[in-house]
Amino acid sequence: MDRCNSQKQLGSKHRNVDLWLPFCVGKKRAKIPYTLTTCQVYSVSPPLQIEFWLSTTWTYIYDLKKFLRKYLKTQAVPGLPAVMHRQYSLDISAALLRTQGYIDGRWVSAPSTFPVLDPATGKELAKVADCGPREAQDAVNAAYKAFHSWKRQTAKERSVLLRKWFDLLTKHKEDLAKLITAECGKPMKESLGEIAYAASFLEWFSEEARRTYGDVVPAAAKDRRILLLKQPVGVASIITPWNFPSAMITRKVGAALAAGCTVVVKPAEDTPLSALALAELADQAGIPAGVFNVVPCSREKTPSVGELICTDPLVGKVSFTGSTATGKILLKHAAGTVKRVSMELGGHAPFIVFNSADVDKAVVGAMASKFRNSGQTCVCSNRFLVQSGIHDVFVEKLGKAMDAELKIGHGSEPTTTMGPLINSRAAEKVEHQVKDAVSQGAVILRGGKRLEGSFMEPTLLAKVTTDMLCTREETFGPLLPVLKFNTEEEALAIANASHVGLAGYFFSQDISQIWRVAEDLEVGMVGVNEGLLSTPEASFGGVKQSGLGREGSKYGIEEYLDVKYMCFGGLTP
Repeated sequence: MDRCNSQKQLGSKHRNVDLWLPFCVGKKRAKIPYTLTTCQVYSVSPPLQIEFWLSTTWTYIYDLKKFLRKYLKTQAVPGLPAVMHRQYSLDISAALLRTQGYIDGRWVSAPSTFPVLDPATGKELAKVADCGPREAQDAVNAAYKAFHSWKRQTAKERSVLLRKWFDLLTKHKEDLAKLITAECGKPMKESLGEIAYAASFLEWFSEEARRTYGDVVPAAAKDRRILLLKQPVGVASIITPWNFPSAMITRKVGAALAAGCTVVVKPAEDTPLSALALAELADQAGIPAGVFNVVPCSREKTPSVGELICTDPLVGKVSFTGSTATGKILLKHAAGTVKRVSMELGGHAPFIVFNSADVDKAVVGAMASKFRNSGQTCVCSNRFLVQSGIHDVFVEKLGKAMDAELKIGHGSEPTTTMGPLINSRAAEKVEHQVKDAVSQGAVILRGGKRLEGSFMEPTLLAKVTTDMLCTREETFGPLLPVLKFNTEEEALAIANASHVGLAGYFFSQDISQIWRVAEDLEVGMVGVNEGLLSTPEASFGGVKQSGLGREGSKYGIEEYLDVKYMCFGGLTP
């Protein structure tokens, strides 16, 4: 083949050319991206000879296969750099891609905006209105005004509207899932799962709206009747995290609206687009103006907005999901006016595998509990305690499962099963915990490397001890540390040696042991032979410093209701 110049072929206006080299080495397939100023091909028969201009030096490649093998060794995840440079479009309905605040039934701009980024690429998705205390105050005022009419609607009327909202979430599930993947980084399969989960709370609380029963209590006096009435607490401030940008809103808002409360939602600064899309669908469902308000804001304005919606005397309730440290700040804000408060805070879940366990089922549970959303869930397992009799076989099977099932990439790629962490700071935290553990004697069995941007290899550690950071603080990332134990008492002591207690998991086929451990674990939720436990029918919440109150279930709506005692006297016996 004659020497050809690709720059000349593409024209002088395209001096920088993106070249993708598809290749197959053994069973591994990938593509290598390069930006070229000049690419000259000397031969098309093996060995392929290509001359690249990379940065400021000439690189000659005479044996492509040898080069590619070397490339594979230097890249922990073949093809991952392509994720960082490829353009991913947000192809959704224009009506659902909202970037303004939603206050009193209107889309409202702010004096400034802040960027929302794709955590996989770091590229900007949209600029969103950066609402401040003024917009937050407007939202509180609108919610307070709307409360007086909303609470007077019948339970059935509220139920019908929530059901319409549920139907719209289900109808637009694909677009809503694309938003989650774009701004949160989840694989599409997980994002679709979150939308189904989010919608289920609207369905559940549309039904619970008609079941907020009071009581008629037998009176001691014959001329009296005692009634206990349940009434909505008022305006509820809803502050939600980025890891479940749709479901954490509907789990709170569904209960609040069903009870007759109105809400002001402050979504996480990383994921406001999902909240604003929910507002659009609420409007389409016919939720009255002022009942559902969304105030997006940047990280810089979050403290002032959060303080206002937690201290304003017109607000009767605060519900927050996030870190324990932030929860304590909000509790102080709410204390000034003695507001009702619900807090779903940090977790540090133990995952215990006893000798009697079905090891294969335990591995399946571990994979589901640890690597969902790249380990970024408050109930994901953080400390894996494995009894000595099955330790080695469990670790071996777990490592093989990680190799087979975990494919890192952009969430919109159909083969991706694990996306990025939310930002580079999150990846740095995981990397720090890995280095700390290794410095104290832990052994890396899988992964262990920080990748480009906010990506982190799924990591399996053995020979872990309770002195290491990964066993003392929540990771919120794809790090799986395994501790070996000998007795049930030892496992419980390690599991309960934490100031938080949200969720816990264990695998055992010993019935007596199941009852003992389930009752002795100091957590609010226990998964027995199960790695996933969230469902709208069951209560969600923790003990210790993992929070206050419960969400979901028949108890979730109680968080938004006051009990009023009415004594009806002067009756003729």
